[in-house]
Amino acid sequence: MKTALKENGILCCQGECQWLHLKLIKEMHQFCKTLFPVVQYAYCTVPTYPSGQIGFMLCSKNPSTSFQDPVQQLSPEQVDAMNLRYYNSGIHRAAFVLPEFTRKVLSDV
Repeated sequence: MKTALKENGILCCQGECQWLHLKLIKEMHQFCKTLFPVVQYAYCTVPTYPSGQIGFMLCSKNPSTSFQDPVQQLSPEQVDAMNLRYYNSGIHRAAFVLPEFTRKVLSDV
């Protein structure tokens, strides 16, 4: 997948649940760090998923990539016009704020 990405492209794959699969997430994070200069874990709530949460592993070849910062800041009017019920710029940034137990495990990588 790395060779298929353009220089500013990103890879996002299912990153499992930090409550159930933290060891696997750490292994994924370690492996991705061997391939990409920027690797981050994020998560969101999904009520129908086991434990109500799912994660994402995001990777980029571009060292200046900042996944926490939305590419486009949506105004409240844009959010309303698009009828978005969940997403906004704040929830985007919050997806990267990890519970301390997860942050510690992934910061050791």
